[in-house]
Amino acid sequence: MEVVSLPTEIEQDDILYPDLVPFLAVHAGCVAAVWTGVTWQAIALCGILYALRMFAITGGYHRYFSHRSYATSRAFQFVLAVLAQSSAQKSVLWWAAKHRHHHLHSDTEQDVHSPRHRGFLYSHVGWIFHRSHDGTDLVKVSDLASYPELMWLHRLEILPAIVLGALCFLIAGWSGLVVGFLWSTALLYHATFCINSLAHVRGSRRYVTGDDSRNNWLLALFTMGEGWHNNHHAFQSSARQGFRWWELDMTYYVLVVLRWSGIVWDLKAPPEKVLRNEHRLASRVVRRTAAQLAQRFNPEHIALAIKSSVHESELPSIRETLLLLRDRADLLRNWHLPSMPARELLLAEALKMFPTTISLDDIVDGAYQILGEAVGALLFVTPLRAATIPSSSANMH
Repeated sequence: MEVVSLPTEIEQDDILYPDLVPFLAVHAGCVAAVWTGVTWQAIALCGILYALRMFAITGGYHRYFSHRSYATSRAFQFVLAVLAQSSAQKSVLWWAAKHRHHHLHSDTEQDVHSPRHRGFLYSHVGWIFHRSHDGTDLVKVSDLASYPELMWLHRLEILPAIVLGALCFLIAGWSGLVVGFLWSTALLYHATFCINSLAHVRGSRRYVTGDDSRNNWLLALFTMGEGWHNNHHAFQSSARQGFRWWELDMTYYVLVVLRWSGIVWDLKAPPEKVLRNEHRLASRVVRRTAAQLAQRFNPEHIALAIKSSVHESELPSIRETLLLLRDRADLLRNWHLPSMPARELLLAEALKMFPTTISLDDIVDGAYQILGEAVGALLFVTPLRAATIPSSSANMH
């Protein structure tokens, strides 16, 4: 997959400096360990705070507040929110609203952090400090905004992190603040951000999800199971993201222990059909995947080839037939127009592009319909651009 560079339209005025300065200060403060020293007590504190807050991010921000993959009491909900916000990754309402938006528009132009459209650096960290992403769409998190205590935390989003930093100083002095708090906070930043960036670029795909999500075992180790990202996009409401026994998911194991203790309950699990990859894809996923397949073919080249191979008087009927295919997928398998790529060619390309799915025929039919509609529209665009057609194929980029 090609990763584009940071878009040029992100100007200085678009940067939210009040949020950027503390973020940079956390990283700069990590260097202060040269003066404070690095004690074993501070290192232990760093490890404990990383693990505790990583669970609050994965089990709290993500699986509970964003996806409601299990149920818990109002008291433990508040504890999760405080622990999550002590990682200095904004309020649970902001985090959940952005994440729900991401799943609605994953790896499309509307996605807030897609490496495909905005580049790796922007998807990793730049989007957080872009002015357009500062606000919180409370409509998307109306189920959370109904709790006054969560709204209070939303207004004072940085307070838990400040309190935790102060406690680290009281426990282990300057080394506790720098190594214990700042180091673990910086590590949490980038481990979390890697799921938005790297987990959409590097790894394997078990499921067709209509986006670029990947399973990455190394990221799963550092993020307590979040690296099984393609699994997650296949069934988002699952409390468990490691779908195979060998897919380590520490967050899920902690949730199971909490369930035994009666602290959480109703952990949602993926259906057996999903686990066996025998489920039919949602129509939205089919449409997105079909569009990706159709983009592998150039409708302008196809239209030019058709115009050069038939008499002009035949174009209206060809165009009508192509537009008819938009609503008659059943015609595709027995119909072929010279210069249009055969359905078998689209199927072969789909098999190379996507993981196994029982919805593959739906994807190929959808792609053929999209391509036919684009070519049909271009047949009456005058003049069609270019007078020559690449001699190599035909129709593919």
